[in-house]
Amino acid sequence: MDAENRVFDGGYVAIRNGRISAIGPRDGTPDPSGFDEVFELTGHLVMPGLVNAHTHSVMVLFRGRSEGQSLLTMEGWYNSIREPELSLVSTDIGPAVALSCAEMALSGTTTFCDQYFFADEIADAVKAAGLRSVIAYGIVQLGDRERGEQELARATAFLERQRSADGRVIPWFGPHAPYVDNTEDLLVAEVEVANRYGVGLHLHMACGPEDNEETIRRYGTTAAVALEKLGFFKGRIHAAHCLDLSPEDIAVFARAPNASVSYNATAGLRSGREGICPVVDLRAAGVTVALGTDNVAANNSYDMVAEMRVAGLVASHREGVAQPLSSRDLIRMATIEGAKALGLAHEIGSLEVGKAADIVAFDLRGAGYSETPDPETLLIYSGSGRDVRHVWVDGEQLVNDRGLTRRPYRDIRQAYSATYAGFWSRVDDAKKKEVA
Repeated sequence: MDAENRVFDGGYVAIRNGRISAIGPRDGTPDPSGFDEVFELTGHLVMPGLVNAHTHSVMVLFRGRSEGQSLLTMEGWYNSIREPELSLVSTDIGPAVALSCAEMALSGTTTFCDQYFFADEIADAVKAAGLRSVIAYGIVQLGDRERGEQELARATAFLERQRSADGRVIPWFGPHAPYVDNTEDLLVAEVEVANRYGVGLHLHMACGPEDNEETIRRYGTTAAVALEKLGFFKGRIHAAHCLDLSPEDIAVFARAPNASVSYNATAGLRSGREGICPVVDLRAAGVTVALGTDNVAANNSYDMVAEMRVAGLVASHREGVAQPLSSRDLIRMATIEGAKALGLAHEIGSLEVGKAADIVAFDLRGAGYSETPDPETLLIYSGSGRDVRHVWVDGEQLVNDRGLTRRPYRDIRQAYSATYAGFWSRVDDAKKKEVA
């Protein structure tokens, strides 16, 4: 996924000290005696690790708990998610994130962008798993000015603590949604602090009618236009969903120096919203568009191959033409464009000399695969994340022959199952107390 979109039909990648030291066609393969390990991967697709540009890893605890609810409305989110969240405790976080990281790694995701509470606990779990993650400290104000000030202070402290991390964890700010549950004053303060620290802001935008109600009432404009006037888009802004963007909103993103969108097609479809992210128009305007799964209450899966497939199908439906997003476009959105959105294109997203060795290998020898001149289309429309065989992050092998190397999946699942039972027991107890 380099600038020339090179594909080697038979090639090699060499790794030294966690970085790609050479790459090219098979006939240029270095002497294997100069390396500690050699992997013979004939019949595999070797490519950059996938980038999941929007999720909430703790929310694996809510999988299957929001059926019949639209999580892209205030009512659906509050009833299905926000109220049960009040029963979360810090000891729930590690086992939940460990399971999410395991599912992502085993399906080829090496980097993900997270936004949630308990950010330090998420960071600890990600470090234990070995994945790369941008972790945005989730800020929900809900009209409480004092709470907003406290959360901003806590988010700033999180930045301070995590800036010296090992490099695989990158701390950001995560205002949940502008105007819906973060006031104008708080949004201005958030972007000022983020710019001072040189980090990004990850938020939800244009998810539903509520997003623009306040700004249309006050200013006669959409939230994106109002935020631009406030100076919000002078920072690095990474916005999830963006189903209801107007042409003026798209122009706002195009004018911004570092604004990007996470297109979460599956979550959008399951929400029942009529709006579909105008990906083709955004890309035509020069806006970086990445792909994300959203949480697995909205999606139920971390499989980014499945997400690429749905993203391509939904774009075709929206535009009324066949494949307005090519398979190569979709893979770029899941790799190098995701890296750009997170400010990490210098490190990850493509197989290029000097970049971190975040690499996945898909086994294409099984049923559903056959000879093709187009490996991108083969992967997206015939494949699955379950076909991942090996995964490396920073040159460290995290998945070897479909098994996790740091901690057995069985142990991760067992710890999660106990946590899941305890969490939902507390939620049920809280409901009983309310009734009483």
